[in-house]
Amino acid sequence: MKEFVRGLAFCGVLYYVFVMRGKQKQSTTISVRLNDDEESTVRGLARRRKSSVSDVIRDAVRVFVRNGKERPPRPYDDLADLIGCVTDLPADLSQGTGERFAEIAGEKAARRR
Repeated sequence: MKEFVRGLAFCGVLYYVFVMRGKQKQSTTISVRLNDDEESTVRGLARRRKSSVSDVIRDAVRVFVRNGKERPPRPYDDLADLIGCVTDLPADLSQGTGERFAEIAGEKAARRR
């Protein structure tokens, strides 16, 4: 019987060390203000998923962070394969474009007067 009691005491010590004193999952409470439509949307999702509002918001944050790692497409990305593909044009096409633009803008301004 003594061995049994000693074994129970040892189990109690292990429980205390591993559960009570061990690192427990830390959580933080964050307060978020939602308008009525947003609140009803979140609560509706929680009802449909049979989960808590907190679970819905946590999942939404996880998805947002995961998708945020991907860079949004830029217009350059759509045209990158076309840059430099035109041949047989004069080499100085980009020279003097600022001057020509100023000339065209001046002509349009003069017509409006």
